[in-house]
Amino acid sequence: MTTAPTEAARTQAAKTQAARTEAARTQAPHWLTDEEQRTWLAYRHASTLLEDHLDRQLQRDAGMPHIYYGLLVQLAEAPRRRLRMTELAMHAKITRSRLSHAIARLEKNGWVRREDCPSDKRGQLACLTDEGYEVLTRTAPGHVAAVRQALFDRLSPEQQKSLGEIMRIVAEGLQPKEAGADLPWLR
Repeated sequence: MTTAPTEAARTQAAKTQAARTEAARTQAPHWLTDEEQRTWLAYRHASTLLEDHLDRQLQRDAGMPHIYYGLLVQLAEAPRRRLRMTELAMHAKITRSRLSHAIARLEKNGWVRREDCPSDKRGQLACLTDEGYEVLTRTAPGHVAAVRQALFDRLSPEQQKSLGEIMRIVAEGLQPKEAGADLPWLR
């Protein structure tokens, strides 16, 4: 079981980040090479278009944005189709405020409900309803087809493997490990 960082840990993390920011500001920039710039712009362009493509597909087919679909998937894969709200925010990499808003919308649709956490009176669980599971089951084939068409069908098996390796390396490097890190799901 993990615990929330203490105020002292958060303060120390903020001081450490401020020192890093100041050091980076006072050093000469290490500009991207022309090739790195082309790669960066291609990544930004492709990731924006891919997210928009998937969002439009889900809005059209299920009346929900991509982020909501991801929340439903997380709940469907969880034991008893329920997760603590803080854990769901962590999996989705979003702030608790944004998660609360999304869950409220999903509750309004009847796809999710909140329950009090039996082991922690302050906590809440997000629970996927049977109706939400049916929506997910009905929507998943079209979403998988959109992902396949937009991404995997365009890449060779070797490129797919490389992309997976690259994304794991990037994600691992960006995942803070120190206590008190400024993480969206802790805000």
